[in-house]
Amino acid sequence: MTGSQSLGSIALRWLVIGHRWLGIITCILFVVWFASGLVMMYVGYPSLTTAERMSRSRAIEWNRVRIEPERVLQGLSLAEFPRSFRLVMMNGEPVYQVVANGWPTRAVSAVDGRIIEHITPSQALSIARLSAPDAQPAVATTIELDQWSVAGTYNPHRPLHLVPLNDAPGTEVYISSVTGEIVLDSTRRERAWNWVGAVLHWFYFRDLRVNGPMWSQVVMWTSGIGIFGAITGLWLGIDRLRLRRGNPNSSVTPFRGWMAWHHIAGVIGGVFVLTWIFSGWLSMGPPVPWEKPFDPRRITAGTAAFAGNTEADFPMDAATFHRLTDRNAREAAFVWILGRPTIVLMNERSETQLIDAAAGNTTQLREADLVAAAPKLLADAKLVESETLDHEDAYWYSRRGERSVPVLRFKFDDADHTWVHVDPRTGKIVGWMRDSDRIHRWLFNALHSFDFRWLLNARPAWDLLLWVLSLAGLTISVSGVVIGWKHLKRRT
Repeated sequence: MTGSQSLGSIALRWLVIGHRWLGIITCILFVVWFASGLVMMYVGYPSLTTAERMSRSRAIEWNRVRIEPERVLQGLSLAEFPRSFRLVMMNGEPVYQVVANGWPTRAVSAVDGRIIEHITPSQALSIARLSAPDAQPAVATTIELDQWSVAGTYNPHRPLHLVPLNDAPGTEVYISSVTGEIVLDSTRRERAWNWVGAVLHWFYFRDLRVNGPMWSQVVMWTSGIGIFGAITGLWLGIDRLRLRRGNPNSSVTPFRGWMAWHHIAGVIGGVFVLTWIFSGWLSMGPPVPWEKPFDPRRITAGTAAFAGNTEADFPMDAATFHRLTDRNAREAAFVWILGRPTIVLMNERSETQLIDAAAGNTTQLREADLVAAAPKLLADAKLVESETLDHEDAYWYSRRGERSVPVLRFKFDDADHTWVHVDPRTGKIVGWMRDSDRIHRWLFNALHSFDFRWLLNARPAWDLLLWVLSLAGLTISVSGVVIGWKHLKRRT
């Protein structure tokens, strides 16, 4: 035996040993990942969609509105126009919800102008009853967070009031103690399936997830070990194949039983196992060469310039509210669009209507005006292309439901090659996308969810492909668990 052969044999031996022990450590996790991934194809993590929010809202009682938006902004002494400024019904009263950068979220009565400091459990119970007249909520429990409300997006609303509605789906609603709005809901079905779906798949256990940095490190290191195990397994699987011709009785694998299943399934599905683990690792945001520093100030400045106003004011004709009494709106958003104060009404079907706040009449946006204002989105870059998307494409799409179309896409020549998406009906900026985001779209979304437009448009072809590949992954993982268990029994 030559020195190179001896070195190769030693390396191969350690590769086998390393893969064996990595398999023993990680194969149970792989079983969990593949099985929970199948659940996640059909059941998302509990959230409150716009449609759900509108269905739980009540029509605004315009005749009770006594305080105009301008007075609210003056009373709060904001340094700039709020990021979100809405009028909704809360506990039978029209209330302004104000979210501003660097300021606490506020709720202000539109009846008398008082700042609503805190929502009590009894008030939360009343809000829940009004949101679901057919239900029978009986108690409101105040919590800081639980399994379904652990995400940081709910921090401005904590503590939360949890109210079971006692309806047929077993719905529970979470009500902000700051604004009184429903910020989250979940059903019995969602909670049950997510325990064997997203919670297991993301390691999304409350006590771990509450510590964001630790949770990220656990997921990244576990995925990293899985990547190494998948690479070694794929290498060894290909090396063990018997592909020589001339012997019709020979098998492609030298193994029998569970080892044969593990070998063949690993060769067939190993690449997909590797790409799934790798893309899952990427989802946690580890340092990668294509990721560029993100400056949120550019988005803030661009959004304000495109809106045409940065000051905390909203001039409005005093008679405008009286003209809205016949509008069955569930929400009114006060925004600046192209330098004009505008009220965006939304009804129970999430349909929008624009009202010119100064004139009090219905208005519509012209696409040409939005295109003309687009260069303001990035003052340090040049607008090189604008297009109207009438249908979803590889970057503007959604796997659950549909993205809003038409949408305007503006492309700039800055170092990030930024794309900005704008809703032509409301003038709202609905998405910013950089080079790194587009790379992430292919290396994470495409590899992890196979969300290619042609495949999603051909459902159930997408479902069938994911099921076949997931079952191959489960075969690899389950056989690995059995093999590892037998090996441990022999050693003991």
